[in-house]
Amino acid sequence: MTDTPDRILRLKTVLDRTGLSRSTMYRKMQDGSFPKNVRISTRCAGWRESAVNAWMRNPIFYQAADRTDDDSFAPNS
Repeated sequence: MTDTPDRILRLKTVLDRTGLSRSTMYRKMQDGSFPKNVRISTRCAGWRESAVNAWMRNPIFYQAADRTDDDSFAPNS
């Protein structure tokens, strides 16, 4: 195990590494197929480098760890 801390990547770096467009990346975040961003400060956000690397290893089958399907179910009334 390494003692190096996880780096935080900014939007431009994430888009360059993944090849995704901004809108595609945010859509994937919303449906749980791309890592969620983390708040750095009031107006800044970034992505954990380890999470982006995990997505890049297997983008088709990636599932965000904190994704819940409960809110996607809407019963008929």
